[in-house]
Amino acid sequence: MDFNEWIEEEEDDDPISFHLENVEFELPDEAETSLWLQSIIDREEKQIQQLAYIFCDDEYLHKINLEYLNHDTYTDVITFPYAEPPIIEGDIFISIERVQDNAQGLGASFEQELRRVMAHGLLHLCGYSDKTPEEAARMRAKEDEALEA
Repeated sequence: MDFNEWIEEEEDDDPISFHLENVEFELPDEAETSLWLQSIIDREEKQIQQLAYIFCDDEYLHKINLEYLNHDTYTDVITFPYAEPPIIEGDIFISIERVQDNAQGLGASFEQELRRVMAHGLLHLCGYSDKTPEEAARMRAKEDEALEA
Protein backbone atom coordinates (compact mmCIF):
# COMPACT_ATOMS: atom_id res chain seq x y z
CA MET A 1 0.00 0.00 0.00
CA ASP A 2 1.45 3.36 -0.92
CA PHE A 3 1.12 6.54 1.13
CA ASN A 4 -1.77 8.00 -0.92
CA GLU A 5 -3.81 4.81 -0.53
CA TRP A 6 -3.17 4.92 3.22
CA ILE A 7 -4.31 8.57 3.43
CA GLU A 8 -7.48 7.77 1.47
CA GLU A 9 -8.18 4.88 3.85
CA GLU A 10 -7.58 7.16 6.85
CA GLU A 11 -10.27 9.55 5.58
CA ASP A 12 -12.88 6.84 6.18
CA ASP A 13 -15.49 7.69 8.84
CA ASP A 14 -14.31 4.95 11.21
CA PRO A 15 -11.59 6.32 13.51
CA ILE A 16 -10.14 2.79 13.83
CA SER A 17 -8.27 1.49 10.80
CA PHE A 18 -6.24 -1.57 9.89
CA HIS A 19 -3.26 -1.72 7.52
CA LEU A 20 -0.70 -4.24 6.27
CA GLU A 21 3.04 -3.82 5.72
CA ASN A 22 5.22 -6.68 4.39
CA VAL A 23 2.86 -9.41 5.55
CA GLU A 24 0.09 -11.60 4.15
CA PHE A 25 -2.65 -11.38 6.75
CA GLU A 26 -6.36 -10.76 6.92
CA LEU A 27 -8.12 -9.67 10.08
CA PRO A 28 -11.14 -12.02 10.32
CA ASP A 29 -13.82 -9.42 11.09
CA GLU A 30 -12.73 -5.78 11.01
CA ALA A 31 -16.15 -4.41 12.00
CA GLU A 32 -16.45 -6.70 15.04
CA THR A 33 -12.83 -5.97 16.01
CA SER A 34 -13.49 -2.22 15.80
CA LEU A 35 -16.52 -2.61 18.08
CA TRP A 36 -14.44 -4.65 20.55
CA LEU A 37 -11.67 -2.03 20.58
CA GLN A 38 -14.26 0.74 21.03
CA SER A 39 -15.68 -1.16 24.01
CA ILE A 40 -12.23 -1.07 25.66
CA ILE A 41 -11.99 2.67 25.00
CA ASP A 42 -15.48 3.20 26.44
CA ARG A 43 -14.73 1.09 29.53
CA GLU A 44 -11.60 3.16 30.14
CA GLU A 45 -13.68 6.34 29.70
CA LYS A 46 -11.46 7.66 26.89
CA GLN A 47 -12.33 9.40 23.63
CA ILE A 48 -11.06 8.16 20.30
CA GLN A 49 -9.65 10.56 17.76
CA GLN A 50 -7.75 8.17 15.49
CA LEU A 51 -6.33 4.69 15.95
CA ALA A 52 -4.40 2.78 13.29
CA TYR A 53 -3.25 -0.80 13.60
CA ILE A 54 -0.43 -1.72 11.24
CA PHE A 55 0.15 -5.45 10.93
CA CYS A 56 3.62 -6.29 9.66
CA ASP A 57 6.43 -8.85 9.69
CA ASP A 58 9.32 -9.17 12.16
CA GLU A 59 11.81 -7.31 9.99
CA TYR A 60 9.52 -4.33 9.47
CA LEU A 61 8.89 -3.96 13.21
CA HIS A 62 12.56 -4.58 14.04
CA LYS A 63 13.50 -1.70 11.72
CA ILE A 64 11.02 0.58 13.51
CA ASN A 65 12.35 -0.56 16.88
CA LEU A 66 15.91 0.34 15.81
CA GLU A 67 15.06 3.59 14.07
CA TYR A 68 12.67 5.15 16.56
CA LEU A 69 13.42 3.46 19.89
CA ASN A 70 17.07 2.49 19.41
CA HIS A 71 16.26 -1.08 20.52
CA ASP A 72 17.96 -3.89 18.61
CA THR A 73 15.37 -6.50 19.52
CA TYR A 74 12.38 -8.20 17.99
CA THR A 75 9.06 -7.41 19.61
CA ASP A 76 5.39 -8.13 19.06
CA VAL A 77 4.00 -4.60 19.44
CA ILE A 78 5.13 -0.98 19.37
CA THR A 79 2.74 1.85 20.20
CA PHE A 80 3.19 5.44 19.05
CA PRO A 81 0.90 7.85 20.94
CA TYR A 82 0.07 11.20 19.32
CA ALA A 83 -2.10 12.54 22.14
CA GLU A 84 -2.41 12.26 25.89
CA PRO A 85 -5.27 10.45 27.63
CA PRO A 86 -8.21 10.87 27.69
CA ILE A 87 -7.75 11.32 23.93
CA ILE A 88 -6.86 8.15 22.03
CA GLU A 89 -4.77 8.92 18.97
CA GLY A 90 -1.93 6.76 17.78
CA ASP A 91 -0.44 4.01 15.67
CA ILE A 92 0.05 0.46 16.91
CA PHE A 93 2.45 -1.74 14.96
CA ILE A 94 2.09 -5.50 15.44
CA SER A 95 4.37 -8.25 14.12
CA ILE A 96 2.17 -11.11 13.00
CA GLU A 97 5.20 -13.43 13.09
CA ARG A 98 5.91 -12.60 16.76
CA VAL A 99 2.24 -13.07 17.66
CA GLN A 100 2.25 -16.50 15.98
CA ASP A 101 5.43 -17.55 17.81
CA ASN A 102 4.21 -16.18 21.14
CA ALA A 103 0.86 -17.96 20.79
CA GLN A 104 2.64 -21.29 20.19
CA GLY A 105 5.00 -20.71 23.11
CA LEU A 106 2.15 -19.82 25.45
CA GLY A 107 -0.18 -22.57 24.26
CA ALA A 108 -2.73 -19.94 23.23
CA SER A 109 -4.63 -19.59 19.99
CA PHE A 110 -3.33 -17.09 17.44
CA GLU A 111 -6.58 -15.10 17.69
CA GLN A 112 -6.38 -14.89 21.49
CA GLU A 113 -2.75 -13.74 21.41
CA LEU A 114 -3.48 -11.23 18.63
CA ARG A 115 -6.33 -9.75 20.65
CA ARG A 116 -4.12 -9.58 23.75
CA VAL A 117 -1.44 -7.68 21.83
CA MET A 118 -4.02 -5.38 20.24
CA ALA A 119 -5.48 -4.62 23.67
CA HIS A 120 -1.98 -4.13 25.10
CA GLY A 121 -1.15 -1.43 22.55
CA LEU A 122 -4.49 0.28 23.10
CA LEU A 123 -4.05 0.19 26.89
CA HIS A 124 -0.74 2.02 26.47
CA LEU A 125 -2.67 4.75 24.64
CA CYS A 126 -5.12 4.78 27.57
CA GLY A 127 -2.23 5.67 29.87
CA TYR A 128 -1.16 2.30 31.25
CA SER A 129 2.51 1.42 31.50
CA ASP A 130 4.26 -1.91 32.03
CA LYS A 131 7.76 -0.83 33.11
CA THR A 132 7.62 -2.07 36.70
CA PRO A 133 6.38 -5.49 37.92
CA GLU A 134 3.34 -3.79 39.50
CA GLU A 135 2.50 -1.93 36.27
CA ALA A 136 2.99 -5.11 34.24
CA ALA A 137 0.60 -7.00 36.53
CA ARG A 138 -2.01 -4.24 36.19
CA MET A 139 -1.56 -4.24 32.41
CA ARG A 140 -2.00 -8.03 32.30
CA ALA A 141 -5.20 -7.76 34.38
CA LYS A 142 -6.53 -5.09 31.99
CA GLU A 143 -5.65 -7.30 29.00
CA ASP A 144 -7.52 -10.21 30.60
CA GLU A 145 -10.53 -7.94 31.20
CA ALA A 146 -10.44 -6.86 27.54
CA LEU A 147 -10.26 -10.48 26.34
CA GLU A 148 -13.33 -11.36 28.39
CA ALA A 149 -15.36 -8.52 26.84
